[in-house]
Amino acid sequence: MGGIGDRMVDIAYIFPGQGAQFVGMGKDLHDNFTAAREVFDRANQTLKFDLRKLCFEGPAEELSTTRNSQPAILVSSIAALRAYESSALAGCYTPKFSLGLSLGEYTALVACGSISFEDALLLVKKRGELMEDASKKNPGKMACVIGLESKAVEELCKGFGCEIANLNCPGQIVVSGKTNNIELFASLAKEKGAKRVIMLDVSGPFHSSLMTHARDKLKDYIDNVQFSSPRLSFISNVDAKIQTSPDAIKDNLISQVNTRTLWEASVRLAAASGIKTFLEIGPGQVLKGLMKKIDPKLEVRNIGTSQDLGAADPQPAL
Repeated sequence: MGGIGDRMVDIAYIFPGQGAQFVGMGKDLHDNFTAAREVFDRANQTLKFDLRKLCFEGPAEELSTTRNSQPAILVSSIAALRAYESSALAGCYTPKFSLGLSLGEYTALVACGSISFEDALLLVKKRGELMEDASKKNPGKMACVIGLESKAVEELCKGFGCEIANLNCPGQIVVSGKTNNIELFASLAKEKGAKRVIMLDVSGPFHSSLMTHARDKLKDYIDNVQFSSPRLSFISNVDAKIQTSPDAIKDNLISQVNTRTLWEASVRLAAASGIKTFLEIGPGQVLKGLMKKIDPKLEVRNIGTSQDLGAADPQPAL
């Protein structure tokens, strides 16, 4: 773990997506690292409402709405990143890659200097609002299929008007669709040999064509935001390729709303490029669980609390 002699260990930053939120996230880092507190200060000023209180105190139902959870996760993740960068632990690693799952892509782009924190925060707030609105127009669900090959899942999807939304790790495929269709799909998937089908606690059929209205609206906002070439190698969810062009990054962020995400392929690209250590930065440990299934030999270290960083700021926030 960390540096070996005078050699720095090359790492990839990975950032969580929607579903990682929990009441109290970020509070420990906020209370112990000035850099983390400053992120929450800037977030409240940018959004003009008390996101800090929502993250720390809830209520959980309000925090978990799409329009709130997306900016909350981004802010908590950037707070963790800035705390890490101000800690002694950062001296052990050299970041080479930055990637995030779905929503986490925006955090990853902030981390590699492609977009400002404030611009990303306002975009994610709008993204959450548009996705929530699209879910009301096209109510739906997402289900996680365990233990069925992707070809079999694809065939089942065609029969029920559903779509593969996330290819997260071997043996785990997330499917989106209209509520009744997903429920019928889930029943038949078990008959066809799926070990389990888990209904996800999300408010809509994300990463499917039912989100096309949100994608079209989001394009208007993304087109007006300035992006720069990333300072780290940024891997896109949409095509699992390293993207350096600001225009290509914008296009993929727009497409990502109603297109499947390729998390497993994205991680494998970073690993094939020589990365063996990944820092999961932000709330929860969802990605760590996926990484173990993608390749058990990969090391994943979580950065979400002051304990993860080994020590608090010499001058903690009051």
